[in-house]
Amino acid sequence: MAQDIVLAFSGGLDTSFCVPYLKEQGWNVHTVFADTGGVGAAGRAAIEARAAELGVASHVTVDGGPALWDGFVKPFVWAGEGYQGQYPLLVSDRYLIVDATLARARDLGTDAIAHGCTGMGNDQVRFDLAVKASGDYRIVAPIREIQKQHTQTRAWEQAYLEQRGFGVQARQKAYTINENLLGITLSGGEIDRWEVPGEGARGWCARREQWPAEPLQATLRFVAGEALALDGKELPGAQLLAQLNTMFAQYGVGRGLYTGDTTIGLKGRIVFEAPGLTALLVAHRALEEAVLTRQQNRFKPDVARKWVELVYEGFFHDPLKTDLEAFLASSQRVVNGEVVLLTRGGRVDAVAVRSPHILNAEGATYAQSADWGVAEAEGFIQLFGMSSTLWAKVNR
Repeated sequence: MAQDIVLAFSGGLDTSFCVPYLKEQGWNVHTVFADTGGVGAAGRAAIEARAAELGVASHVTVDGGPALWDGFVKPFVWAGEGYQGQYPLLVSDRYLIVDATLARARDLGTDAIAHGCTGMGNDQVRFDLAVKASGDYRIVAPIREIQKQHTQTRAWEQAYLEQRGFGVQARQKAYTINENLLGITLSGGEIDRWEVPGEGARGWCARREQWPAEPLQATLRFVAGEALALDGKELPGAQLLAQLNTMFAQYGVGRGLYTGDTTIGLKGRIVFEAPGLTALLVAHRALEEAVLTRQQNRFKPDVARKWVELVYEGFFHDPLKTDLEAFLASSQRVVNGEVVLLTRGGRVDAVAVRSPHILNAEGATYAQSADWGVAEAEGFIQLFGMSSTLWAKVNR
């Protein structure tokens, strides 16, 4: 009797290939689509139709937006750092996808889990480590299984599906595309060849000639470091981020071309678009800069970089990540207030900050006025620079 296996399913080339491949290996394939945003109602319907077309035993769609906001977006915005200073960890929904897949496996009473990750990328590490941290499961990765026999795996997958009567979208042939509430990443084709990305390597962000003539202004309200309202309207986190994506994508905000050091040691090159997340990060940082102390603002990036590395490399369930999040949460105690964002296209700036916790000094404004005198200023400078002054004097 065929054993049940649960496949994390997106409807793309790799996971579409996995269905007939697993069935031919004797598995009873159940698919789970964790909807972490970016596809809309039509996209969800298309994914469900794709699963049915491929002949799965069952398919479920899970709303992953709230879990993605609470489990990733909040601490990531608190951290405020991209991986290697650039990449905003747009595929971190993988951990929430694993949670949904494992929940379905428990419902079916099976310990067999499958994913469509290749053996060349980071996602396999994220999936496998997240599964291993959650219990004793059997992990099946069809793309890893075929890559030793077929070096051009994507072309072989396409042929495999087409030979069985399953079509492949033209865009899926050209690029590996990941899309969710956080944003979009594209790799493959000319991107992997270190060439100029083609016009097809574009997701939500409008081209320069399509940007609206009028600038866009938006106000975000934060409480304890979490964005709770947009332009005066309170929204659940996932909805707020989705709306920011729509607003700032039309101005081309948050698009980048990134090369980084992957977990497995290769160089990875991707086009990414994260309009809403970019707006959130800019607003949050502007508020933090105004309300945190100098020592907090200096130290916090060190914690943030380590948190980002853990999440990027697959250690989402490592206890150190939890420890670091305790610090990050504590640092947000007074990160309350409103930030006004402005974009005319391509970038976004925080142009106004309102908070009762801004560290203003009564009677003093930087470079304008002060309530101390010449003697205090000269004494401070003398003591503050004493070590360097002494070195210069002794070694003249």
